[in-house]
Formats: sequence, C-alpha cells, structure tokens
Amino acid sequence: MNNQLFQFADVILPLPLKQLFTYSIPFSIAKEIEVGKRVIVQFGARKIYTSIIYSIHNNAPKEYKTKNIISILDEKPIINKFQLELWQWIADYYMCSVGDVFKAALPSGLKLESETKVIYNPENIDQKRFTSAETLLLDYLSNKNIASISEISKVLNKKDSLPIIKSLLDKQAVILEEKLRENYKPKTESYIKLHEDIHTETKLNDIFDSLNRAPKQLHTLMSYIKLSGSFMKSGKVSEVTKKSLVDDSKSSSTIIKSLIEKNILSEYDKNVSRLNEDIFEENEMKKLSDPQRKAFDSINNQFKEKDVVLLHGITSSGKTEIYIHLIKEQLEQGKQVLYLLPEIALTAQIINRLKSVFGNRVGIYHSKFSDSERVEVYQNIIEPTEKLKYDVILGVRSSLLLPFSNLGLVIVDEEHENTYKQYDPAPRYNARDCSIVLAQMHKAKVLLGTATPSIESFFNAQTEKYGFVELSTRYQSIKLPEIHLVDILRAKKRKEMRSHFTPALIDSIKDSLALNEQVILFQNRRGFAPYLECDMCGWIPYCTNCDVSLTYHRHKNELVCHYCGYTIRTPKTCKSCGHVAVQTRGFGTEKIEDEIKIFFPDAKVARMDLDSTRSKNAYHTIISSFENGDIDILIGTQMVSKGLDFDNVSLVGILNADNMLNYPDFRAFERSYQLMSQVSGRAGRKNKQGKVIIQTSNPAHPILQFVLDNKFEEMYKSQLLERKNFKYPPFYRLINISIRHKNKDVSDKAAHNLGVSLRKVFGKRILGPEPPIISRVQNYFIQNLIMKVERERSFQKAKQIIEKQIIELITTENFKSVQVSVDVDPI
Repeated sequence: MNNQLFQFADVILPLPLKQLFTYSIPFSIAKEIEVGKRVIVQFGARKIYTSIIYSIHNNAPKEYKTKNIISILDEKPIINKFQLELWQWIADYYMCSVGDVFKAALPSGLKLESETKVIYNPENIDQKRFTSAETLLLDYLSNKNIASISEISKVLNKKDSLPIIKSLLDKQAVILEEKLRENYKPKTESYIKLHEDIHTETKLNDIFDSLNRAPKQLHTLMSYIKLSGSFMKSGKVSEVTKKSLVDDSKSSSTIIKSLIEKNILSEYDKNVSRLNEDIFEENEMKKLSDPQRKAFDSINNQFKEKDVVLLHGITSSGKTEIYIHLIKEQLEQGKQVLYLLPEIALTAQIINRLKSVFGNRVGIYHSKFSDSERVEVYQNIIEPTEKLKYDVILGVRSSLLLPFSNLGLVIVDEEHENTYKQYDPAPRYNARDCSIVLAQMHKAKVLLGTATPSIESFFNAQTEKYGFVELSTRYQSIKLPEIHLVDILRAKKRKEMRSHFTPALIDSIKDSLALNEQVILFQNRRGFAPYLECDMCGWIPYCTNCDVSLTYHRHKNELVCHYCGYTIRTPKTCKSCGHVAVQTRGFGTEKIEDEIKIFFPDAKVARMDLDSTRSKNAYHTIISSFENGDIDILIGTQMVSKGLDFDNVSLVGILNADNMLNYPDFRAFERSYQLMSQVSGRAGRKNKQGKVIIQTSNPAHPILQFVLDNKFEEMYKSQLLERKNFKYPPFYRLINISIRHKNKDVSDKAAHNLGVSLRKVFGKRILGPEPPIISRVQNYFIQNLIMKVERERSFQKAKQIIEKQIIELITTENFKSVQVSVDVDPI
C-alpha cells in the first residue's frame, strides 16, 4: 500500500505508560513513515521525546485530538518486527509497559528528550577519589548510562543533587547534555591531504624550493608524500591521518597548521568507528575430545526435536569449545549467534577465545562500554560496514534486546545465575527465559550451559520439556578438586584462628605460594566490615534513610549505606554511651585484602569486587594481571566464581559458607551449592588436581556434604521435595507485589487493602503483606505481597486481575502517591 494513504501512527513513548499514543502523519513525510523508525513527537505541553512507530493506519482516536509528528530521525527502521514482538511479550508477561522495554532496549544515544541529562563517562573513572554519594550515583549511571536530574535526585534521596553532579563534572566522570538533539555523535578524526592546487610534480617541486628556509615544514611535507604515496608510480594515494603525520615526521600540529595556511596541505574530518577494527587472525578450532564430541553430537541430535537443550557439564569439562563448534555451524549457514554471559568480567576472557577463531565477526555489548560505542554496535548489527560485520554478539542480559534479524542460536552460559534477572527499574525480565521466547520467534535453538543447573531448568530437562546432555568428564581427564570442610568453631575453641583464617587455610596458602601457584579467596561481601558495634552497650550505627546497618569502608574511613549512599565519618566513640570501645564486626573483601597482606607481605594481592571494578577496563586489567602471573592472591566476591579459567590456580578458599546457607530465602540452599561448586571449580583447572578449603561452623550441613561429594542430583531431589511441599517453583509460579510510601501507616494500610481485595479472588494463594528483611529503603517503607499460582492455572488471567486491583488501589484518594511495583518470577 502507498504510505500516503495512512494518516495516523501509533507510537511507543519511552514512558511507563501502558497505552500507545496516536499522532497525525503530516503529508510532507507520509512517504517516509515506516514501522520501526524513530520519530520526534511532542507529549504534553512542552516535552519532546523520541518515539518508535509501532503501527500506521487511518483510524483517528476518539478520546483526544492528535498532534503532528514533528520529524523522522531515520532513513531506515532501527527496530525490526522481532524486536517489537519481543517488547510486547516482555511487557505482557512481566506486567510493565512497552515504553519501559523501549527505554531498556535502545542505547541512550538513540533517544531524544527535552530534559537536562547526566551521562556516564567511563573514560575518566580511573585514579579518581569519589565520595560515597558520588560512588552511588556512578554505580547507578554505570548501569543506566544516562539519567535526568529528577531521576538522580530520587536515587540520591536528595532534593538538591546539583552539588554532587557539579563535583562529578569537575572530575570529568559525567557529562551534561542540555540541548534538544541526539546524544550520539559520530567520532571524527582529522586527515591531511595536498591542497587541490597542487596537482603536478612541477608544482610540488616549486613548493619544495620555497620551503628551503623552513626545514621542519619541508621535512613534514616529505613525510606526507612518503605516507600518502602521492606522485608515486603506483598512482595510488593513501589517506593520512593528522596523528600519523605528526608521529612519522616528529613534528607538531603547529607546523602542519603553517603548511595549511600556505595552501600546501588541507585538513578534513572523517567519521571513524569507535569499535575495534583491528584484523584478528582467525585460527583453527581446537579438536574436540571424545567426551566433547559425544556431547556435541548429542546436542545437535536433540536440536532436531527440542528447541531448548540443557548442557550439564562439570567445571573444566570444556563447554566453551563445544559452544565454539556450534557457533561455527551457524555461521556457515549464514545465521547470527547470541552468546549470553551473566557477568561483564567473563567477557574479558571469552572474547579472546572467540576472536581467535572468528576474528572480527565477534562483537561485545555491555554497560561498561560508552553509550556511543553501544550505539555503533547496535547500528553495525543493522547495517554492517566493509571492515566489520558482527555475526556473533557476546554480552550480558541487555544484548537480548539488540536488532537481530537472522538468529540461529542463543547460548546462555552459566544459565543458573541470578544476574540474568533485571531487578530495578522495570522491565524486570529474565534474559534466560526471554532468550527462549526470542529464539522461538526466529525459529532458532537455545543451549543452556552450566555446571550447576537451576532447579527449574533441570526440572524442565527431567520432564523432557528441554533436551538434556551431560558432560561428566573434565577436559584431559583432570581430577576434580580435593575439597576440605574446616570447622571454624572447633578452631576457635582451640584458639587456633588467625583473625578470620583457620590454620588449614593459612598453611595451604603458604604451600601454594611456595610452589609459585596462585590462590583465590572468596568472600561474598564487599567493604571492610558489615557493621560497627559498641562493646559496652551494643550500639550499632544505622542508616537514617534505610533500616540497615552502615558498612565500614576503611580506605575512606567512612560508614556507608549500600542502599541509598548515606555516609558518615567513622565515629571514634559510641553515640549512645560515649565509650571508645567501638569495634568492627564481620568481614568483607577489603578486610581480607588488608589481613592477607599482613600474613603474606611478599605476595602480590588484588581484589575484584564492585568497588575495585568501576572503570571501563578494570575487569580486563585484573583478570589479565592474574592470568599473566602478576597477582599471587585474588580476593573477590561472586565475580570470581563465574566461569573464569586460570591455569595456575591450585587453591580456592571459601572464608564463610554459613552466610550463604543461613540467608532467609527458599533458594538459599540451591544458590549456596551453586556458588560453592562454581568457586571450587576454579581450582586445578589444567595442570594438577586443585584444593578447596571451605570454612564453616556446621560441616555436617547437608548442602556442604553435597558439595564435598559433588552430588548435584541428590541436592536437586532434596530441594525439589521441599519446593513441592511448600508450593514454590517449579511447581508454582510467583508474583511479588511491592508497596512503597514515605509514610509507614499509608504503606501498611495500602498493602493491607490490596491484600484483602486480592484474597477475595485468590484466597490462600496470597501471602502477606509482610515487610522484607530491609523494610525501609531511601525513606520509603516497604510491604510485600506474594502470590503463588499453580502451573496449570491461567497465569495471564491472574496477572490481569492483579493489574486491575492495583489500578483500583492507586486511584483511591488516600493512596494516589503509593508506589506499587510488580516482579513476575522473582529470583
């Protein structure tokens, strides 16, 4: 049909509004309007937004008078039909708006709003000292990349956030965007060429003669002739960058400027890619071992009948090599591949392995990239360049939302990881589950890989919903690590503990270092100490905005709230009784780092946690240093547990298993098993059997015994029985409804009323309202309701009823300011 026939367009706005909005199509742009293009529209009295054309038609809305589309931003659509279909599915399933998905899916550089925006600048994060409030804001921006002043004020819980923004501007950690324009700017580079008047060798020789008294200018011109090949026999003239001319001639920009002013040289700018266009030499793939080949063939056979296959391969079994062979098959068929990872840290290692085989066909996409880099990756997938064509995308959960048009395979590595689930803000989607939906849309296949499957995925495999392949042999028949459970209580009674280290762990570290082997120490808590406590009266400093104790950070000498960023200087005396006996309690990675340096002063020690990996290349720097042997002992949070491969690690120490096991959550035992098994798998990767020391006050705990004997299926069966008895996944689906308000009475009453109205429909399926473990965050009091829905019941109908009841609640006069968020399939 001719586009001129269409008078109206339904557009998606980047706002948390459930409906689409209809705009008139001016005659002057009617031929250019297409579904998936970005257009600029006015919304409300003064706001200007980038929106996406969702549909075009001739049906005028009856409820309001339409405004005209202001302009079109794209020559070709940047959103394809698969994306729009996935956006709608995510919005429907996870009970959010399509606008929420739009905001998450597009890099900020492709969106336009008429507000002052603060943009994250990862290039200038290294070697800076930031206050805790600045650190909180940088953490927020590192994930979101761009935020409005109002959003920042909300995150910082401050009416006036401008002083903090001003400080970060001075430190060049953020950039302000105030004009109405696209945030993305192409990167340009200056090039040099001969002035257009110089077109013969005779003219060039005259210029050489004229520069006899300016030897530096003459030398620079000669360098240009050499680099460009001008007037050479080949007749081919190469482009010369200004930087390369300066480097080759050992001159300066001032000398080049003089030559330009004399009309000898000309300068021009050219758009260049921010992406790495270096040519990677493609090597042959490694030959699969017999167990790997058997698993590879089994996966392909099961793909004939199943769209999803679970690969259960123990640590160091060589799953990545199987992935590489599967990727090659897809590329030979002209298909695209999405390789999902749970953690940015993993991309640093795996990208080298993939590029060694597939060269520049591999692209990376994650939040540590600048927004402009992400825009260019996004655009390359839509329209590859001569030098770059990304057929394989390696990235974290947001990569799922890229504009794939011919997807053949999705690999979800470490599929059990909870980091595949988005928490805040909406859309609260699970990338693992969404990848299965995306693959169905493309008629593609999904491979879920892990050494420790989630209960839900293993259940789906056992009930034959998924295909299942097991790889139970380590590559080159390397033995599984030798695991030792060490009793902390016993060591304390005998007064053998050295701070937080048992003699067994200290001795094992000594032995490893003596053999020039490396050590990983795992403690799943950052900071120096979880809290301070007065020995006399038991006073503990709490956050004024949240119901949580303040974490002690020694290097800043501050107490910090990890939820809102509230910060105070560390008190020297108790604020309750005035006594000086204020002591640290517990320990985090920062404290372990300090103490290890005391016990082993000659060892090179590094720490990998959120605090030490804020800058763009921090992960890569730490991991490369550890791989190269520049670090002897690496201390980290769960970042160190996720699939990293180090040749020389002989010892892994888990400093406190009890914190994980005693966490009040129905998934605590499953996660503890997964985390300890994964961390243990870092030991003895290639050359010899490794050793694992797990410190605990309860060595007889069933989960620890399962870890000790590597009995995943026994752990699965024990947890499955409990899940069935207490109505949890995979037998029931969960929906968590969170009610927030700054007035506790209002929050409590709203939650009570919503609970009563839902209970009338769903009965005992509704639990609560109950406050969460931390019941006040950023001065908002929180109440939670949980709904359990049987698998065989209509989940969609239940969600529709919940949505209706929420709308009724927040349209009631007393509860209009109440915030209600819904988390479908919470983790």
